[in-house]
Amino acid sequence: MITAKNRPWKGTTGGNTLGQKGLLLLFRIIHIKALYAIVALVVPFYMLFRLKGYLPIYRYFRKRFHNTPLRAFCNSYRNHFRFGQCMLDRFAVYTGKDKLFTFEFTGHKRMMDLIHGEKGFIIASAHIGNFELSGYMEKHDHKRIHTLVYGGETKEVMKNRNKSFRKRNVSMIPVKQDFSHIFVINDALSKGEVISILCDRNTSNGKTAQCSFLEGKANFPLGAFMLALQFDVPVLTVFVMKEGISHYHVYIKPLFAPTTGNKTERATHYAQAFANELETIVRKYPEQWFNYYEFWKDGL
Repeated sequence: MITAKNRPWKGTTGGNTLGQKGLLLLFRIIHIKALYAIVALVVPFYMLFRLKGYLPIYRYFRKRFHNTPLRAFCNSYRNHFRFGQCMLDRFAVYTGKDKLFTFEFTGHKRMMDLIHGEKGFIIASAHIGNFELSGYMEKHDHKRIHTLVYGGETKEVMKNRNKSFRKRNVSMIPVKQDFSHIFVINDALSKGEVISILCDRNTSNGKTAQCSFLEGKANFPLGAFMLALQFDVPVLTVFVMKEGISHYHVYIKPLFAPTTGNKTERATHYAQAFANELETIVRKYPEQWFNYYEFWKDGL
């Protein structure tokens, strides 16, 4: 993501390796509901001492949803609490407790049709809800799914992700500064496999498009959409939204490729279509967009 101060998003999961190992151990002895309660108590202190993360989400509720100061503060708390819940759900899966969660689908048939087809395709999502759980929902033997992950994550997070993903024919492609991940992506799409990319933030100097989003202008990366045009593969948006203690609703919808213009113009059209779908979901679940950086061109 390009921020108002041009400070790139770093993309790491909070906490050090020792803390994350401790959390995994807690899951083996404490019920997840008890951990939710602990998060509810910790969030106010996190908001107080991590103002760089709190202020952007507070301004998001103030300006984009026209909240009063008090309501924006309350919604910021709900946002941080939801984020904590989603992180705990991920760690629950890492410890083998994936059976805790149920999933409801909208548009599932479209994805299954593509999974059983010959061509590869791209899954476009964002830092909203709990997209990572989509990699644990079911095993797809017909196609391998490759998901791009930030290469700077701790070894503990990467190890547990990889262990859980392998059981479901999902592999990780770490995003690296030398761009070696591009060759892996190209090879996967050439073989008719699936690439999963989060398309709401930039972590490099890749091409972006300025899109209309929540009554403002924001930069969205073009990488996923350039790939879709280069390999002539479909794009699906997938958003995994938490709707209860253990229930998620998965929204799947195709994005349609423009037929006119040069490659950059067509990719820009794609990016705007993605921004439109993301806005629909954000308006439905405003407390589940986990953006703790200045996102809009006007700095919120």
